[in-house]
Amino acid sequence: MSEIIEQVRQFVEEECKKPEAKYDYDIVIYHFRPVLKYAMKLGEIRGADLEILEIAGWLHDIGSIIDGRENHHITGSEIAENKLRELNYPEDKIEKIKHCILSHRGSKGINRESVEAEILAEADSMVHFDTVPGLFRACYCFEGKKSQGEACKSVRNKLFNSYNKLSSEAKEIIRPKFEAAMLLFSEDEWKGDENE
Repeated sequence: MSEIIEQVRQFVEEECKKPEAKYDYDIVIYHFRPVLKYAMKLGEIRGADLEILEIAGWLHDIGSIIDGRENHHITGSEIAENKLRELNYPEDKIEKIKHCILSHRGSKGINRESVEAEILAEADSMVHFDTVPGLFRACYCFEGKKSQGEACKSVRNKLFNSYNKLSSEAKEIIRPKFEAAMLLFSEDEWKGDENE
C-alpha cells in the first residue's frame, strides 16, 4: 500500500503546483507535512490504522486546493473518492477516508465515527501552533484588512480554541507551544489597539 500512498502524495503535490490551484505549494510544506507528522504520532499512540490516516492526511484539504475553502470537506471527500477509485483502492477503505475528510472541520459539527477521523481533526488543529505566520497571513490577506491588534486577537482565539478541542494526548504534545503562544499573544498585547 505504500505505492498508493506515494501516488496520493504525488497527486496532491501536483495539484498544488498548478497555476489554477487556490493555494500554492507552501500548503504542502507548512500544512500537509506537519498535519501528517502529528497524525502519525497520535495514530501510533492510539492504535489507529496508519494507512487510512496517512492517505486521509494527504487528501483532507484537496478540496481547498482544487475548488476553494468554503465546502472543501465535501468537495475533498468527492475528489478523494474519485482518485482512490482510479487507483483501485478498496471501497471499504475509501469510505473510511471519505469520513475522515468530511468530518475534519471542527466548525461543521460532523460526528467523528472513527479514531482516524478524530486524529485527523486534531492533527489539523495542532498544526496551527507550527504555522503561526500562516495564521497572520490569513488575517491580513484572506480575512479582510485587519489591524495588528485584530490579527493578534484572531490568532490568539484560534490557537486557544484549537487547543481546547484536543484530546489529552494531543494537548500533552502541543502544550509547550500553546503556553508560549498564550504568553506571546496575551490580551495585553492587542487590547490597546482596539481602544485607539
